Amino acid sequence: MFSKVGQIMLYVNNQDEAVKFWTEKLGFTVIAEENNNQGLRWIEIAPKKGAETSVILHNKDFVSKMSPGLNLGTPSLMFFTENLEQLHSDLLNKNITVGEIVNMPSGRVFNFADNEENYFAVMGKK
Repeated sequence: MFSKVGQIMLYVNNQDEAVKFWTEKLGFTVIAEENNNQGLRWIEIAPKKGAETSVILHNKDFVSKMSPGLNLGTPSLMFFTENLEQLHSDLLNKNITVGEIVNMPSGRVFNFADNEENYFAVMGKK
C-alpha cells in the first residue's frame, strides 16, 4: 500500500537557476544534493526541512539521454499556503509571473511561473 507522496521529479534546463529560483524567491530549502561527476546531478528541495514531500530538480537534457522514453513534462503541482493574499503579494513583489487569485469550489487559488515558464498553483489552506 502507498502511504504518501515522497518526491516529485521536476526536469529543468538549468539546475543552478532553478535552485536559485526555488530557494531565493520562494523560500524553499535545499535538503540534499547528489552529483556523481558524470553528469548525473540532482538537488532535493522542500518548503521546509521535515516536509513530507520534496521536489527533486533533475537536468532535463541528461535525463532525456539516459531515459529517452521518459515523459519530461512539467508535473501539475498544487502547493498550499495559510496566507494566500500575502504569498500572492510577496511573489508579485519579487517579479515572479503570478496569476490572479480565483475562487474555485475547493478554495481560492492562483498560479505562478518559475524561471523556465513552468506553471504551478497555490491554494489557501488553513
